[in-house]
Amino acid sequence: MTGGYEAVAIGLSVLMHVTWNLIARHQPRDSEPLWWVLFGHLVLVAPWGLYRFVVEAQWSLHLLGLLLTSAAANVLYFHGLHRAYQHAPVAFVYPLVRSSPLLIAGWSLLFFGELLGVLAWTGIAISVLGLVAMARTARGNEEGRALPWTLLAMLATSVYSLSDKAATSQLAGFGGIVGYLSVGYLAAWLAMTWRLRRSTGQWTPKGRPSALALLAGSLCVGLAYALVIHAMRTLPAAEVVAYTNGGIVLATAMSLLVFRERTQWKQRAVAAGVVCAGLACIGVGRAL
Repeated sequence: MTGGYEAVAIGLSVLMHVTWNLIARHQPRDSEPLWWVLFGHLVLVAPWGLYRFVVEAQWSLHLLGLLLTSAAANVLYFHGLHRAYQHAPVAFVYPLVRSSPLLIAGWSLLFFGELLGVLAWTGIAISVLGLVAMARTARGNEEGRALPWTLLAMLATSVYSLSDKAATSQLAGFGGIVGYLSVGYLAAWLAMTWRLRRSTGQWTPKGRPSALALLAGSLCVGLAYALVIHAMRTLPAAEVVAYTNGGIVLATAMSLLVFRERTQWKQRAVAAGVVCAGLACIGVGRAL
């Protein structure tokens, strides 16, 4: 059964993720909110985390390899998201990217011998079907051009999830996890800055999110995923990532009930229900 601290960590992660995404959706497009929140994380949170990481980690060539792998995967993930969003809306791209648990489960079995029960596999497959159905409600004219970049981001998600899972055995505390994660975020932010310089000739975006959005994003983005890695200490990576997709369901519910977004609301509600059914199946398998 999922332990108390794992459930709390995943729950807090989902709430942080939803909070940030609901705030970010109302920011100007040219403000590049992700660039700003990564910068905010590096300024506000990363120094403490990096210190804890340096002094607490069980340093080895294995850990260094995992760190570099995770950093490279983060660069590919953010680049893939950026390119996909140029051709399709977030509502199409992001659910497909978050369909990675099936891929993560496969990699875990192949490389680490991490076995999942029948109910876990079934629940993950059902939740992925729900995410794909949710993405189909936002199909447009250019989703074909977005798909390769979406798949790249999905693949990168599976790579950094597994490398982060493997690294937890050599990270003593939560602060060390934050520092480990911050290295990947630094690499992604530098890559985004280089892309920004090449495309606009400027080192910073033209606009900036509001102070509230910047503060919330800076605190939520890094800490939310650090909580996910923390939960991976005792739970399979595929299950943890699948559980965090509950945030997509919550965001969908809020968009329907709070923001009154009625576009294809019946299909979106059904898709969210399918995702919930899959997550419930995983939970039952964990409890038995």
